[in-house]
Amino acid sequence: MSNKQQRITKQLENSFVEISKFEVEGGVTEYHVMVHATRPEQTYQEQQDAVLNTYYNLLEEELKGGIAVFKRYFLSDAANQVDTLLAAVPESSTCGCSVIQQAPLNGTKIALWVYLQTEMDPATLSSGLFEASHNGYRHLWGGSAYNHAQTSEYQTRLLLKDYIMQLIESGGHLATNCIRTWFFVQNVDVNYAGVVKARNEVFMTQNLTEKTHYISSTGIGGRNADPSVLVQLDTYAVVGIKPEQMHFLYAPTHLNPTYEYGVSFERGTYVDYGDRRQVFISGTASIDNKGNVLYPGDIRKQTQRMWENVEALLSEAEMDFGDIGQMIVYLRDTADYAVVKEMFDTRFPDTPKVIVSAPVCRPGWLIEMECMGTKEIINPEFNNF
Repeated sequence: MSNKQQRITKQLENSFVEISKFEVEGGVTEYHVMVHATRPEQTYQEQQDAVLNTYYNLLEEELKGGIAVFKRYFLSDAANQVDTLLAAVPESSTCGCSVIQQAPLNGTKIALWVYLQTEMDPATLSSGLFEASHNGYRHLWGGSAYNHAQTSEYQTRLLLKDYIMQLIESGGHLATNCIRTWFFVQNVDVNYAGVVKARNEVFMTQNLTEKTHYISSTGIGGRNADPSVLVQLDTYAVVGIKPEQMHFLYAPTHLNPTYEYGVSFERGTYVDYGDRRQVFISGTASIDNKGNVLYPGDIRKQTQRMWENVEALLSEAEMDFGDIGQMIVYLRDTADYAVVKEMFDTRFPDTPKVIVSAPVCRPGWLIEMECMGTKEIINPEFNNF
């Protein structure tokens, strides 16, 4: 039984909204919302006001009853914008909140992704994580973690060690409870190697190996407002799930295990609850099952192969693009935006999505995407979401 995402789009005077809604009878409703500024000629303050006012109005209308569990703000120039943003959104302390410089490629200065759920009991924990709890599950979101260690390797090592302690303090563990991570890396062509080295070594200490499993992840270009921050980390974990609720996606006809080229993340993860299946697809590019970059220099063919790879992962979870609630698309070359936007708008006209400037971790990859989604299942072995 599949309950596909319901789609809503709204074109307003200064903004554009895309909403996906997933609902099951008697259960938690999920919303993914993308709010885009649409007038590049406006100042940052004006664009920010347009995005925030649009979102606040949605909370009284289409999103009524929804509780934000995670937000990510995409900025074009964080150093000159983040103070203005944080002054305007004091409620960020009651929600997992991420702010990253990854310029929206429609020519504007700000975009916003929000993930909302109904019936949740929200709390900010002493560990610094945000908790949304319901029906015996504690969903733990972390946003914009960073430190000022000397190199990307040391920053990543410290980020992961701090996160491990946050999870332990919250009653969880990295290997058994973490579902998803995002590593945003300043100057990714230079600093990603340090992230990979640190992650590989810390994961070994946590029994995350090629013989056990890793964690679904995106490692992508992006920067903090502070130029000394080389790596920023967002996280999602669930305390209260059983090991048999978590499954990993491989699609071996299309993709190879990441450890074969020296990195340590899963291609995708799905989590089963009594009333739904949630899927988290890692950053995925135009790659084959030998680890090769396919179609160098051809943005159209890379985009098509990327879609094919994501479809193969979703199919393994018995899902498809109709179950997807949101997409984030990363481009290395901003000159490819017009082509990519036309391709995505044609195939996914109503799916919440944002296309941002963010170099992929290997120079030959021109484009990468990630997505999240939900489908209805009935599994009496587990508690409902």
